[in-house]
Amino acid sequence: MSENGVSIELSKAQINRVIRDAAQDAAGMADVRMLDQLDVDAFNTRLDDVRFSRSLLRGLMVLAAFPADGSDRAVTDVAKQLGMGISTTHRYAATFVEVGLLERDPVSRRYRRAVKV
Repeated sequence: MSENGVSIELSKAQINRVIRDAAQDAAGMADVRMLDQLDVDAFNTRLDDVRFSRSLLRGLMVLAAFPADGSDRAVTDVAKQLGMGISTTHRYAATFVEVGLLERDPVSRRYRRAVKV
């Protein structure tokens, strides 16, 4: 509760909508294609720097591991490339699916960057 005694509770659907809208706004300001320019080694050197959010850097690394050309990848391949655990990588990928940044093929269970309509 805030200082003035007002609190706001959001449902899971409302929270997901806020995250999805924020992701779309962010994509409009800084095209997701710029993720192709991310240097995984440079990110890794910053993971232990207390000035940065370790989880955010790792999430960006996962997102950047999916090619902009729309080709798909298995979570296990991304995890291996980044030196991350499969379950951790899967949680990041599932989160990106939920907010509309990745898509998951239900048959192959592989992920790719979401196609903007």
